Amino acid sequence: MAETQHNVRFAVCVYNNGYFASLELHKIYRVLPDEEAKSDGDLRIIDESGDDYLYPAEYFVLTDLPQAVEKSLLQKA
Repeated sequence: MAETQHNVRFAVCVYNNGYFASLELHKIYRVLPDEEAKSDGDLRIIDESGDDYLYPAEYFVLTDLPQAVEKSLLQKA
């Protein structure tokens, strides 16, 4: 499925207790849509492994980024 700017979200990691190898503090991560995870209090994050996993939502702050930053991050993916 083609990505659109409307469904791409990013979050900053503000807590990584228990996930030191998977999450770096203060790093921007891509968030994948997952309504079931959201209803359970989790976010689906593409982590340091390059794969997506569920993490507690309170470990992140969702953020809006300037368009140039989003474009750069999406090209890297």
